[in-house]
Amino acid sequence: MKAQCNREDLLSAFQMVSGVVPARSPKPILMNVKLVANKDGVTLLATDLEVGIRCQVAGVEVTSAGQAVLPTARVLAILRESTDPVIEIETDETKTHIRGQRSRFQLTAESPSEFPDVPDFADEKYHTISSTLLRTMIRRTVFATDVESTRYALNGLLVELEGNKISLVGTDGRRLAVARGSATAVGGHNTKDFTPVVPSKAMHLIDRTLQAEEEEVHIALQPNKALIRSKRAVISSRLVEGRFPRYQEVFPSRSETTVALNVRDLLQAVKQAMIVTSEESRGVDCTFSEGKLTLAANAAEVGESLVEMPISFDSKDLTITFDPRYIVDMLRVLNEESSVTLDLIDHQSAAVFKTDDGYTYIVMPLTRER
Repeated sequence: MKAQCNREDLLSAFQMVSGVVPARSPKPILMNVKLVANKDGVTLLATDLEVGIRCQVAGVEVTSAGQAVLPTARVLAILRESTDPVIEIETDETKTHIRGQRSRFQLTAESPSEFPDVPDFADEKYHTISSTLLRTMIRRTVFATDVESTRYALNGLLVELEGNKISLVGTDGRRLAVARGSATAVGGHNTKDFTPVVPSKAMHLIDRTLQAEEEEVHIALQPNKALIRSKRAVISSRLVEGRFPRYQEVFPSRSETTVALNVRDLLQAVKQAMIVTSEESRGVDCTFSEGKLTLAANAAEVGESLVEMPISFDSKDLTITFDPRYIVDMLRVLNEESSVTLDLIDHQSAAVFKTDDGYTYIVMPLTRER
């Protein structure tokens, strides 16, 4: 195998697939990246046996087709430190040679046949979705998952595809994020007979592979795996085992008070109020009264804070206590110039934040004596 690659393009692709490569593994071959060169160009493959990626490399000229297994960390270091615009990669049965104009490297080579298969996208039933919309939906939900969870299927996003609609749902048991949007079904693809939960790791990887320019993304979900194809990459993933909570039951059946809040102003106020919180005293009291929202925190070993924010509010005074981290996490993924509505019942019931583009975020308040 012999190919000449634009160093920046190869580095970008290597950095992308390296997000899948495990730092340690009982199977050392998984700590490598497989390179496949043919008439169509160069593809990088990586997997941890749970999540896999196939990434096309731009700026490549293949002189001789073939395959190579490359040590991820060392090749990344070579590509980062090199100043050569073009890198040549050549392999034989025992060695991999990486050459630039002013540098030469020789690395031991493992057999490409020992590298596990990484599925390509061959499904005829799938949904198509805008890359911009998918990226927004992932960022608005994946932060609410529980990557440490061994209970239920909380360490991933539930993906619901029905007709021309898509929903992503994430929860850690204390908060719930639901993003809805439009997608187009191809071949009758749907998930009505099962509840596919895609691991958070795969969702973060999908987010990173989507390019800045608008493109069409294909999503195929099966009872045991997910396949996502973008212009640059194909990502495959096993689904999370376990039962996803019945999230629809979390939605309150009524609302006593609704208030509109500016995202930027609320984010600034919460970040100020939380400065004096601690691990032992995490809560911020939010008091809604006529014309203003007052945020107060008190930690005995730290001090006190009080922040006021003007709002349009003319209902009965209400004080509810939140973990400010959960509010900040949500506000950071919204457009600062936009507004969000907050539905409240009382200081003990779930609070519901909504945007006008199909996003819902539900958070449980902290318990305090009133």
